Amino acid sequence: MTDDVRAAVADAFTGEWGKVVATLIGMTGDWDLAEECSQDAFAQALRAWPRDGIPRRPGAWLTTVARNRALDRLRRNASESAKLQQAALLEPPLEPGGADMDTEDIPDERLRLIFTCCHPALPLEARVALTLRTLAGLTTAEIARAFLTAEPTMAKRLVRAKQKIRNARIPYRVPPAHLLPERTSGVLGVLYLLFNEGYTATAGADLVRHDLCAEAIRLARALAVLMPDEPEAKALLALMLFHHSRRASRVSESGDVVTLEDQDRKRWDQAEISEGVGLLEAAAARERPGPYLVQAAIAQCHATARTAADTNWELIADLYDLLAELIPSDVVRLNWAVAVGMAQGPAAGLERVDALAAAGVLAGYYLLPATRADFQRRLGRSAEAAESYRQARDLAVNQAEQRYLAGRLAEMASATESRDADGPPATANGQARGGNSST
Repeated sequence: MTDDVRAAVADAFTGEWGKVVATLIGMTGDWDLAEECSQDAFAQALRAWPRDGIPRRPGAWLTTVARNRALDRLRRNASESAKLQQAALLEPPLEPGGADMDTEDIPDERLRLIFTCCHPALPLEARVALTLRTLAGLTTAEIARAFLTAEPTMAKRLVRAKQKIRNARIPYRVPPAHLLPERTSGVLGVLYLLFNEGYTATAGADLVRHDLCAEAIRLARALAVLMPDEPEAKALLALMLFHHSRRASRVSESGDVVTLEDQDRKRWDQAEISEGVGLLEAAAARERPGPYLVQAAIAQCHATARTAADTNWELIADLYDLLAELIPSDVVRLNWAVAVGMAQGPAAGLERVDALAAAGVLAGYYLLPATRADFQRRLGRSAEAAESYRQARDLAVNQAEQRYLAGRLAEMASATESRDADGPPATANGQARGGNSST
């Protein structure tokens, strides 16, 4: 198989998986069948494309193959007239191989999929996890890491969610206007985690998965249009745009992490920043701030600072104080510690990080020792920083993050050797990496 074919199949997966699965769910109503037939279609692409060439419209090819697989399965398994009728409805008036089918002719089912997954009858984490699996094609392992949950636990959660949709006969639709508010938090949570997985990938060689970021932004735009009176929808889109505006500067040409402090701000996308500012202003005018509005305000502080030194860390610390009231999570408290450390000095930040560690929270979360390490480094405590960087490196999964942490570890090991030979070094300065805002 050539590299071109491998790249084409990979691109098709990231760009078309959600469309194919959502279309089949809309046609069959069977979630497992839709996923299995979509997987079969991609497996068939790996066999057929090296022989027949890459189709002009890969998404159309995959959708047709997946639909034909579903039709065959329904025919083989049909023992009731209802299933036979369903199979007949799926009969495609197409040439073999789906050469004439265009996914543009099929209504985009993804918003229906999101709102179905986010039905209030499902637990919140199950709503988010199920949509990430079916819409974005994230693996169970990736979703588990996003939730800081064991993979077997997440697998069971996904199975239960599908069973609930089937047994409760939850409708596959965008709900009517009077039901939209009760679905909002789950839908926003789906898009937020989807964007975060793209912004800092949990695994793999690349720090950023641009396809996931673009998909999350596309869906957030659609949701903002669908719900024009929902300020949190605008705020979430603004938050994504502020972060996404820095995509060109977050990694070096060799794929290594570039911290916020060292990024070339001339490469930031000013159009996205301006759009984010406008969206945030519109959202802030509606009502008391929600969690996405506060996070967008924090991101705006970073995106609009002319230089790293101009960053208003005092305001950011105050905003995290507010955010901790709205979202009382340990990850928010860790990011708050970063802001306090940048505003009041590394000792103040380290005190908060150590308190989180002493409480036993965020065990296994690599950014906890990574944040502690950077505060220790800036305080000149290189031996302690080296040990913290080692812990963070061992916990990190993404290869770009691992390289960054390994580099810092080497610096601290060298500084420790130098101190042992020549006495204590001067206090180091640097950017603590306590969350998405740091890169």
